[in-house]
Amino acid sequence: DYRLKEDWVAVANASTRVNALKPINFAWISSGERVDGFLAHELAEVVPEAVTGSKDATEMVDIKDEEGNVTGQEERPVYQGIDQSKLVPLLTAALQEALAAIDDLTARVSALEAK
Repeated sequence: DYRLKEDWVAVANASTRVNALKPINFAWISSGERVDGFLAHELAEVVPEAVTGSKDATEMVDIKDEEGNVTGQEERPVYQGIDQSKLVPLLTAALQEALAAIDDLTARVSALEAK
């Protein structure tokens, strides 16, 4: 809702930012399923608001025995995540830039052909 937002500005340099994205096709280690996506640490360089967590982050967690007693600690990864919905405004702005360029080029070609 607009009533929850302030300091509105247009998305700038959308096409340049989209060109900086590095989409990849990869397989999930857990399932082998292949999908298209991004590496979070690379995406964070271009669209940081779409990424949670930090590259290569870890945390220490307690190791417990069957009775729940802590017997030690181990370091485990804290994985980054991507909220792909945060890419939609950037992609929309880049598409609008591309459509404006296409319209301009179409008009220029039509003008040249009319001569």
